Parts: sequence; structure tokens; C-alpha cells
Amino acid sequence: MECCNKRRMMKESPESNFMNRRGSSCFPDEVLERVIGMLKSRKDRSSVSLVCKEWYNAERWSRRNVFIGNCYSVSPEILTRRFPNIRSVTLKGKPRFSDFNLVPANWGADIHFWLVVFAEKYPFLEELRLKRMTVTDESLKFLARSFPNFKAISLQNCDGFSTDGLAAIAADCKNLTELDIQENVIDDKNDNWLTCFPESFTSLEVLNFSILHNDVNFDALEKLVTRCKSLKTLKLNKSITLEQLQRLLFRAPQLCELGTGSFSQELTTQQYTELEGAFSNCKNLNTLSGLWVVTPQYLPVLYPACANLTFLNFSYAPLDSDDIAKLLVHCANIRRLWVVDTIEDKGLEAVGTHCPLLEELRVFPADPFAEGDARGVTDSGFIAVSQGCRNLHYVLYFCRHMTNAAVATVVQNCPDFTHFRLCIMNPGQPDYRTSEPMDEAFGAVVKTCSKLQRLAISGLLTDLTFEYIGKYAKNLETLSVAFAGSSDWGMQCVLEGCPKLRKLEIRDCPFGNAALLSGLEKYESMRSLWMSDCKVTMNGCRLLAKEMPRLNVEVIKEDGSDDSQAERVYVYRSVAGPRRDAPPFVLTL
Repeated sequence: MECCNKRRMMKESPESNFMNRRGSSCFPDEVLERVIGMLKSRKDRSSVSLVCKEWYNAERWSRRNVFIGNCYSVSPEILTRRFPNIRSVTLKGKPRFSDFNLVPANWGADIHFWLVVFAEKYPFLEELRLKRMTVTDESLKFLARSFPNFKAISLQNCDGFSTDGLAAIAADCKNLTELDIQENVIDDKNDNWLTCFPESFTSLEVLNFSILHNDVNFDALEKLVTRCKSLKTLKLNKSITLEQLQRLLFRAPQLCELGTGSFSQELTTQQYTELEGAFSNCKNLNTLSGLWVVTPQYLPVLYPACANLTFLNFSYAPLDSDDIAKLLVHCANIRRLWVVDTIEDKGLEAVGTHCPLLEELRVFPADPFAEGDARGVTDSGFIAVSQGCRNLHYVLYFCRHMTNAAVATVVQNCPDFTHFRLCIMNPGQPDYRTSEPMDEAFGAVVKTCSKLQRLAISGLLTDLTFEYIGKYAKNLETLSVAFAGSSDWGMQCVLEGCPKLRKLEIRDCPFGNAALLSGLEKYESMRSLWMSDCKVTMNGCRLLAKEMPRLNVEVIKEDGSDDSQAERVYVYRSVAGPRRDAPPFVLTL
């Protein structure tokens, strides 16, 4: 009876009446669109659009930016019908394992098809942010000509273009505020692309060309930096000398983010003093990166700028433990730190001592293919960081040895991890002190870190690790697995036990058809599944495609591969159906 009364009260509540009058809200459309337009979270906006038809339409018309995690999950035609007023598009293309050369060249993810549709439907497009897409010079030239209000382009891990395309952007995008080129495969043809910015051009706020290998026209760069008084981010390539860096800092003391050039030239006493003074004058600097080919004796010029730094990216600067320790003494406000494992455990001890506010740590290998007892970081360095940095919630840690006890200690010290990516570089490496599998390490992670969203596992792992993940990792969204597991049961535990799982990336594991097919009810709620060099067969993939026709099931088959085996499988949901540009080596089932 009490339950009936509660239901009656809910039906008769003012909130219920408010929504039930003709199935809609009583707000004017303009007010509703303005209110919904203030929502920043993509998830919140998606939830709002499901309330009723009026809210759906209000969210549709007020949406100005869109994120698409897989460029084949929707077509540009469907996107433009759904959201007619978009100004900013973020688009991801190839699977992440393309970063490890597991996706062949010419696989797809070409931006040009999207740009042609955008030119007609989104003529007022202002921002385009691409990751793992193929971008040709022709596409960049088309973009520069087609969108008169275009302001920002960010290309990350993209391929197919050259400095000729950058020249077109510089010449024709009159309102450009951001040109961000990072981690791309680019044909660095010449140094004249910077001269293509008009002499009247002054709007640039972000300029990142750190990935370029060749010299740039420094005179053109200096003039550009001088004109752009609102420039906040400047990331240089290794061709820029320390003397040139000093001149740029003198022209742009307002910088907030700086990526230095090469840090190894010989300086006179006067040049050293001038460079130190230039850094002292950068009062707003909060991010520092670069330091290509660093000479330790010049690191003290950075000290005056360190007090306000919150992000240090030394992923291309192989500093040793003494160098990083001397620098970190001056960096009490660091929240994010990226380093190379040349700092060793002693350097990580300095991190634990001097960076109490640290939230994110990434340790990259100087030589991931080194054999034997290569120096680097170990379990003791990991523990040292966790003891001194209790706010740590994101870690990417490349090492050659680890123990179950160390990982358990780390997560006890830092239980708020949302991202935990431990990469033991020797496949199948057990606990190097006990020779036991690393199951209990990752069991401790998922049991202790209830907020965990992303997990990468490595080392000698049995199905027990996957049982732990399925039982405890209830907020997990992305799981990356390599050289792990004992049987199909492991993958089944994850698919059945992780309700929020969106991306599952697997390579070189013993999972076969039973594991693949155990996710039939799961895949439509996920963004994608990648499996390479597992035990999946073509028949298993065909059965998956038959049972789940709304999924795209793709198999990469190159010359010489076993006809019965599915070496590389990519499964993803799509409202656009099978893609239209699949090359011959991609079989869509």
C-alpha cells in the first residue's frame, strides 16, 4: 500500500505535472535553448535530449560543438542533420593500436569526405580537432578556402600532409587563433610556410610546430610572434637555438605555455644572462616542454620561471636523476609531470620529495627495445612517488620489473586513481622478486581504486586478473591488454562484469571465438573492440556479424595471412552502416 501511495504522489507531483502538460516543458524555445546551451558536459547534453521532443530539439539547435570518438560510427550527412549549427568538431579516426604499427597504411579515416559535407552544411565552422586521421594537403587547402570564419586546427597523430598544407592554412585563414601540430607524420618540405602568414595577421594564440624536423624561417617566426600580442602557447622544434629562444621570449613575455627548442648550444656569459632574464620575465608561464638535446649546465636558466609551473613535459629530454632533482626543487606547484626513465628511481624519489601536489605522472622509456638489464625505473621509484604524491590519480609507467607488493602499496597510498597504465616492457614478466604472476597487483588496483576509468595491464597474468577486473572495476571505461590471460574465461569476466566498459583493446592474448561471442549483448553499448594476434577465426567473426547486424565487424587480411584466422579484428557500433571507403585488405562482414 505504501508503494502505491508513493507512485500516486509521484504522478501528482508539481514536477510531474510540469513535464506532462502536452508532454513538454512550458519554457519558450529561446529560453530552453539558452539554458541547455550552458551545459558543457557531453553526457549531460545527451541525457537532456532524451527527456522529451522539445528538449531534444532545443539541444539539437543549441549544440555548437561535437565530439566523435570513431569517424565511422556516424556519417557526416547524419551528423549535419542531427546538429545543424555546429561550430567545432573533434573527430578521431584509426584505432589506437595504429600507434604501434598494427594498422596498415591506407586503412582509411580520410577527413576529406567530412570537409566536403561541412563546406555545404557548416559554412561557419570555426574549429577542427583531429586525431589519427588522414589529412592531405588538398584537404587543408580545401579547408582554408571553404570556411571564412575558421579559427582553430589541431592535428594529433595524423598523416598524409606536408608543410605545403600548413602554408595554405597560414595564407588563407585570416582569423586563425590556433595552429597545433603534434605527433604527426608530416612531410617537412621547406621552411617557408611561416612566411605565408599575412603581414597584417595578428590573431594567433596557439602555435605548435614542435614535430617538424627541419629548420624554420626564424625571421618570419620572430615577426609573427611580435605581431600576435595574444599569443599564449608557443611550442618550437629542435631547430630553434637558445639564442633565438631568448629573442622570442623577449617578444612574448605573456606566454603561458612554452615548448623550447634545442637546449645544447654554447652560450657566452652575456647570452646566458640574457636568457635567464627572459625566463624571469615570463610571469605567466605554467607549462614547459621541449628541451630537445638538453645540456644540463643550462638548466638553471629555467629556475626563475619554475615557481608557477603546473605542467612539466620532459618526454623528449633524457635528464638524469641529479638534473631533475635540482630542477624540481623550484617546482612546488607541479600537477602534471612527463619524464623519461633516464631519471631512474633516484629521480622519482626527488619527485616524491618536491612535488606534493602532483596529480599525473608519465614515465616513458628512453629505449623500449633495449635488452638485458637496461637501466630505468623500478618498483622502488614507483613507491617513492606514491608516498610523497598522495593526490596522484593518473599514471603511465613504463618499466622492466615490478612486484605485486609494490603495486599494492602504490594504490594504498593513492586510492583515487582514475587512470592506471602499467607497462612492463618484457612480455609475460612475473613478479621479479617472487616469480609469481602479477594477478594480485592488478587485483589490488581494481579493489582499491573505485573511481578507476582506464586500465592498462601487462606482465605475467592469468585469468584471475580478469576475474578481479570483472568483479571490482565497475566504473572502468577503457581496458588495454597485451600478452595476458589463460583462456576465453578471462575476457568473458570483463565483458560480463564491467557495466561502463566502452573500449576494449587486446593484442597477443589466448582469447578465441568463445571470448569474442560472449560480448554479444555488450558491444552495442561500447565504442569499439580491437583484437589482434589472438585466437579468433573468420567463422567466429561471421557469426558475430550475423547475430549483431548493427555492428560493423571488420577483419584486416593482408597477403600471406591464414584464410581461416582473423588476425586483426575491429568491431564498433555505427548508425551509418558499413563504411564506403574500405580498402581491399579490410573485409567487412
